[in-house]
Amino acid sequence: MAKGYWIARVDVRDAERYKDYVAAAKPAFEKYGANFLARGGAFEPLEGQVRARNVVIEFPSLQAAVDCYNSPEYQIAAAIRQEVADAEMVVVEGI
Repeated sequence: MAKGYWIARVDVRDAERYKDYVAAAKPAFEKYGANFLARGGAFEPLEGQVRARNVVIEFPSLQAAVDCYNSPEYQIAAAIRQEVADAEMVVVEGI
């Protein structure tokens, strides 16, 4: 079974409140088997618009990645994130 990946590009507007998002998201990530492959860190812009924070999260499957995003646990966290950051997020299937 192919793994699923969240790819998120984020500009945080309120770093202190973003910590609340991270804490609120943790139960959903644990429940759905999230494994962080990239979480912030240095990056090299190559093409197009960039955001300050880039995150790649691996899940056991595409369905687990989608289910995590749609879970009640994560939606609580998402509401916080949407108040304090601008983001693009996609879920992709691994090969």
